[in-house]
Amino acid sequence: MRRSPMRIKKYGCVGFLALVGALGAGPVRACAQDVPAARLDSLRTELEVLRARLDSLEGVVVGGQAEDTTDAIARLRSAAQAAAGDAAADTVAQGSQDFVGRARSLQALNPEISLNGDLYGSIHSDNPRSENFIPREFEFSFVSALDPYARAKIFLAVEEHGGGIEVFPGDLEEETHGAHEEEETHGAHVGVEEGYVEWIALPGGLRLKAGRFFQQFGQLNRWHSHALHFQSRSLPHLAFIGEEALAQDGASVHWLLPTGESGAYEATVEVTRSRNEVLFGEAHTLSYLGHMNAFWQLSPSTDLELGVSALFGDYQDDDGQYGNRLFGVEMAFNWAPPQQSLYRGIVMRGGVMLSDPEAVRGLRGESAWGIWSLAEIKLSQQWVAGGRYDWVENPEDPSESAWLASPTLTYWQSEYVRLRAEYDILGNPGKTTRQFTLRITFAMGPHKHETY
Repeated sequence: MRRSPMRIKKYGCVGFLALVGALGAGPVRACAQDVPAARLDSLRTELEVLRARLDSLEGVVVGGQAEDTTDAIARLRSAAQAAAGDAAADTVAQGSQDFVGRARSLQALNPEISLNGDLYGSIHSDNPRSENFIPREFEFSFVSALDPYARAKIFLAVEEHGGGIEVFPGDLEEETHGAHEEEETHGAHVGVEEGYVEWIALPGGLRLKAGRFFQQFGQLNRWHSHALHFQSRSLPHLAFIGEEALAQDGASVHWLLPTGESGAYEATVEVTRSRNEVLFGEAHTLSYLGHMNAFWQLSPSTDLELGVSALFGDYQDDDGQYGNRLFGVEMAFNWAPPQQSLYRGIVMRGGVMLSDPEAVRGLRGESAWGIWSLAEIKLSQQWVAGGRYDWVENPEDPSESAWLASPTLTYWQSEYVRLRAEYDILGNPGKTTRQFTLRITFAMGPHKHETY
C-alpha cells in the first residue's frame, strides 16, 4: 500500500518525539535530585513546544487530506452532472427535431376510387319468369381535389336495363325505353353518368360547376339510383323526365345566401344543352333551369325543407318544335332525436310536378299533373320500414292517369351492405300489376352517397 510523504513525516516525528520523551523522562525521574531545577524546567518547556508543533502538523495533515478528498468528490460529481446534462440535451434535441420531406407524395395525387353495386331480383305478375335477376348497375366513381379551389368528379355506370316500372304501357315506354332497346338486346351499357369540375371556394358563397351533371330539379334528382328510397324514381318523374335522372351538359351556378341563423337559403341557375329525349326530343338547343331551396331547423330533432324548381326548353320531333316547361314543388320533413338518431327517426318527402308544354299549331299543349310522396320510419339501427304513394296524369293524354303504392322493408347489414324488399302495386288504364323486388346494394371505397 502506497503511503503519502506527509504521513511518513507525521509518523517519523511522532516516533522521534516519543523516543526523546522516553529517554528524557528516564533520566529526569532517575536523576531528579541531581539535575538542577532550572534545567528541568527548560526541558519541560521544550517538550511542550514539540507537542504543540506535533499537534499543528497533525491538523495540517488531516485538513489537507479532507480538502483533497472533498475536492476530488466535488470534481467527480461535477463531471457526472455535466455528462448527464449533455446526454439529456442531446435527447431533447433529437426528440424535437422535425424531418420534412421536400418530395410530394405520389399517393396523394391519386383520386378516390369507389364502386357501388345494385343487384336486382323480381317477380312480375304479368310474366313471373321474365327478367327475374338483373345486375342493374355497377357505378364507378372517381373523386379528386385538383387544388385548394377546385375538385373533379366522374361517375361511370355499367347498366343493364329491364324489370322497371312501365307507367303507361304502349305509350311512354316508346320514349323512355325505346332508346334502350338496342342496349337491352346487346346486354349491358357503359356510359358517363356525371363528369364535371367544380369550383367550391368562390367569393360571396358561390359555387360553379361545368360538365355533365345531374341537374338540381328538386333534391332527389341529384341522387344516384342506388341511393334512392325505392327501386325506381317517382311516377311523375318517370312520366315527365324518364327512367334516368335529368342529366345534361352545361354549367351550374349555386349561391348560398348570407342569411345568418334564420335558416339556409340556396339558389341555383343552370344552362345546359338539351339531351333528354322525353323532355326535348331531338332538340339540342339550350335549356334553362332555376331552383330555390329553403332549410329550417325547427328544433334540435326536427328539420323542414321546401324547394321550388322550373325548367324551360324546346321539344322537337318530325312534326315540329314547341316550347316545353316543367315545374316542381317539394317538401321534406326529418325527425331524429339527437340521443337516439341511430335507432329512431322519421323521414317524409312529397311534391307536385306540372308538365306544361306550349300549344303551337295544334301540337301537344295539354298540361299534366303529378304528385308523389314517401315516408320511412327507422325501427332500429338496422331495420327501416317505408312506403310511397304516387299519382300522375299521362302527358300524352291527360284523361288517363296511373297510381303506384309500394311498401318496403330495409335491412342495413352495415353501412356498406343494404338489403331491401319492396312490393309495388301499379294501377294504370285497364289493369293493375304487381311486382315483388329484392335488392342488394353494396359499396366499396370511400364514396357511399352524398345527400344534396
